[in-house]
Amino acid sequence: MSIKIDHFHYQQIKPQNLSKTQNDFKQLLNNELVNSELKISKHAQERLIERHITLTNDEWSSIEAKMTEARKKGVQDSLVLVSEAALIINAKSNTVITAMDREEAKTQMFTNINGAIIMD
Repeated sequence: MSIKIDHFHYQQIKPQNLSKTQNDFKQLLNNELVNSELKISKHAQERLIERHITLTNDEWSSIEAKMTEARKKGVQDSLVLVSEAALIINAKSNTVITAMDREEAKTQMFTNINGAIIMD
């Protein structure tokens, strides 16, 4: 027994559909760019102040770029080591969860992270 296929059903992409697809892509790209801005939780802000940790704008920009890359690779929570500090950052919300200086970080055990970024 053989089955005969009489016709195929396909949908042609029309210019108006293409325009909508392009707009959807632009919206997704814009959302990604907007969401790449790093936020600092209240807890992390308090820790940065308490521990006298200051990072330059260039360091924050580098961290943002690395977190965008990490998020694309599926990282959810990351330990980020910079010259002066160790930060725990939630990649999904792009938020610094906590911060400590490098000396304090030496005595800590970091759990529930699935990525590490070393930026010394």
